[in-house]
Amino acid sequence: MRTPASGRTKKRRGRREPKEGSCQTDLKVSFTVADTLTDTHAPEPNRRDFINILATTATVGAAAAVAWPLVDQLNPAADTLALASIEFDLSKVALGQEVTISWRKQPVFVRHRTPAEIARAKADDNAPMKDPATDASRVKPGHEQWLIVLASCTHLGCIPTFGGGEYGGWLCPCHGSLYDTSARIRKGPAPKNLYLPDYKFLSDTKIKIG
Repeated sequence: MRTPASGRTKKRRGRREPKEGSCQTDLKVSFTVADTLTDTHAPEPNRRDFINILATTATVGAAAAVAWPLVDQLNPAADTLALASIEFDLSKVALGQEVTISWRKQPVFVRHRTPAEIARAKADDNAPMKDPATDASRVKPGHEQWLIVLASCTHLGCIPTFGGGEYGGWLCPCHGSLYDTSARIRKGPAPKNLYLPDYKFLSDTKIKIG
């Protein structure tokens, strides 16, 4: 039986250290030089970014400066805001008469109704109608003698005249729509009652529309 020779040791193969001047040393030197070159030019992207930010800010500012006049033009003018609401002195309207005033470039009837007109309107509260409404719902409490409605027929916008037709109210001369003394549509092609504007009483003799 053979035994290994005494004192003989096996040599472990280790990693061979590169010699100076080898390829690996050259790579290290190359990397070092490349890193140095990169560091030399590092500030350049930062300057470009700064210039881009300035350019973007200037563009946004210019766009806002152009857009502001356009937005400002969309705001109502002072004279338009003044016409958004008007006040009217009711003492100018005699009993049984009406006047037509202008509000937001729309005609408005202000009618001072007689007791007979009021009674006739109330008597028809339950009559068949296209657009049912009680007389009380079309006037302000305590001021039932005053009827304030937009003076445009709800059919095609013509201006009706008072005193025509079988209901004692308004007649539209265009297509024959008839309204009663509460300005409710009773006959003809108009689909709705004469519209009520938004208004309130400032006193017994003064109203504010709008």
